[in-house]
Amino acid sequence: MKNIKFLFLGVFFGIVLSKAEIISWYRIYEMFKFQSFHMYGVIGSAVIISFLIMQLFKNEKIKDVNGNKIVPNEKSKGYVRTLLGGSIFGLGWALSGACVAPLFILFGFDFLPALVIIIGALLGVFVFGLVSKKLPN
Repeated sequence: MKNIKFLFLGVFFGIVLSKAEIISWYRIYEMFKFQSFHMYGVIGSAVIISFLIMQLFKNEKIKDVNGNKIVPNEKSKGYVRTLLGGSIFGLGWALSGACVAPLFILFGFDFLPALVIIIGALLGVFVFGLVSKKLPN
């Protein structure tokens, strides 16, 4: 019951994504064909907002619920794995026409094919969990 606020936040996030047409396969298709600025504008806005919030973390203007300083992780030197992971993520995004958060929204809209993609995503996470200890840091 104490986490009910996160349920409401998730529902609000789902409404915003659906109203902004972020869950539209057609919008994602347009983005990957460079035919529309819509998705790039949304993603760019998210990057700018994230940058501003990170600056607030670094300047200690935002603290956690206990009043402690939030310390961002140090930058990783793993450019190759970042490029490889990002490429795999982008390929899955382009092939399925859906990112992770919109999958659950699509499923909520009774879009049954989203269930197949959700199962695939969960299977990918499971396989990663099995091999993650064997991968280089």
